[in-house]
Amino acid sequence: MSQREMDPKSMPRHVAIIMDGNGRWAEKRGVDVTHGHEAGTRSVRVAIKAARDFGIKVLTLYAFSTENWRRPQSEVKALFAMMSKYIYLELDRMNSQDIRIVIMGRTDGLYEETIKDLAYCQEGTKNNKSMLLNVAVNYGSRTEIADAARAIAADVKRNKLALDQIDEKKFAEYLYMPYLPDLDLLIRTSGEMRVSNFMLWQLSYAEFVPMPVLWPDFRRRHLRQAILTYQSRHRRFGARK
Repeated sequence: MSQREMDPKSMPRHVAIIMDGNGRWAEKRGVDVTHGHEAGTRSVRVAIKAARDFGIKVLTLYAFSTENWRRPQSEVKALFAMMSKYIYLELDRMNSQDIRIVIMGRTDGLYEETIKDLAYCQEGTKNNKSMLLNVAVNYGSRTEIADAARAIAADVKRNKLALDQIDEKKFAEYLYMPYLPDLDLLIRTSGEMRVSNFMLWQLSYAEFVPMPVLWPDFRRRHLRQAILTYQSRHRRFGARK
């Protein structure tokens, strides 16, 4: 399918990708899982550029979940080392494409060097405006919702917030990234059909498009295909014509 078939008037504002399949990609080739993660960084580069070219305003990538700490320590350390390497390799490219980077998750629970590198890339791109790249690191949606509830309870206790002020809109203001629009399109690679504790609040009315391709093989045409699938659906938000 060609790019011309996409309707620029009905592009999703906020697209998120659960990048799944690095391990299976490496296993199929008989190589270490770190090679799968390394191959996955190339797909990250492709997805970011394609999203910007297509006019997507917000792209969220699920880079590391709170559950991923259960993986072997060697793999976890390699992942964060690769993340830091990617930041320094790609920062000039992000600035040349006018892309702002923000990080969503409990960053204070990360390695000290990783915290510095993530702060560096956010500061270095803070004035960019063409697209916002939101990277979920040490993120879990249940943790986010619990943190929001805890912050609300604290404000109620300090008399900064009254109980009758708490509604959906007010609750959303306490999430990690309250200024982001809700998800329009959620993509998961490798054919899995789970949302895996990812942005549960924000995806309430998102269109879910599973892709059979493993993440290291994800290319521009796959993002275009997912957008075309999104545009073929009728989003009624519970209403009826």
